[in-house]
Amino acid sequence: MARLPRLILPDQPHHVILRGNNRQAIFFSDLDREHLLATLAEAAAQYRVAVHAYVLMDNHLHLLLTPPTADALSRMMQSLGRRYVGWFNARHQRSGTLWEGRFRAGLIEGERHLLACMRYIELNPVRAGLCQEASHWPWSSAAHHLGLARNLLITEHEMYWALGNTPFEREHAYRELMAQGVTLAEQVRFTDAVLRGRPVGSEGFLKPLAVAHEMVVVRRPRGRPRKAVAGGGGAST
Repeated sequence: MARLPRLILPDQPHHVILRGNNRQAIFFSDLDREHLLATLAEAAAQYRVAVHAYVLMDNHLHLLLTPPTADALSRMMQSLGRRYVGWFNARHQRSGTLWEGRFRAGLIEGERHLLACMRYIELNPVRAGLCQEASHWPWSSAAHHLGLARNLLITEHEMYWALGNTPFEREHAYRELMAQGVTLAEQVRFTDAVLRGRPVGSEGFLKPLAVAHEMVVVRRPRGRPRKAVAGGGGAST
């Protein structure tokens, strides 16, 4: 099956995932993680892409990004992937690919789903059993949003700012959101959407997108289309 074209829109948040090839580790040490984050900061600044949230796992990473133009996100991710792989291969005396194909990206409706996507990303280590609280995982943006550490890589989204008038109010409100956890339905929704390149949003958000991007937005049944019944009307669907 041909892969779907990416739906990337300027000034809109996107959930991005980059996986290790064949689920192999993309980090062997904390130095690797530090270098990835430094490279991400440079690439994001170069292409003016805002980083709202992230988490580094052993064999993949999640990002929540807003690009200023339609091609800025792809350029940033290509730069990040190429530069990190070159450094990683030289450091660990290896060669060849590190990534499982191209990065995956799914458009997120900012007003309704951005905070839920942030929570989904930052709770990844908890779901994986790597820590009991998201703020305990040093390789994510959770501590920043909870007011426990300042992270210069992060550009706080306006929906995060809408949580309160002061940093304390925002951090408290976000802590309550994190305490709610991620439902199985949310987990499936965000995972499926980013891996398939589908947008996540309300009907009002998706309907106009479907007009211009029907192939990406409209879900179709798997398998071959059903043949028309000979003889015309009367067949139920």
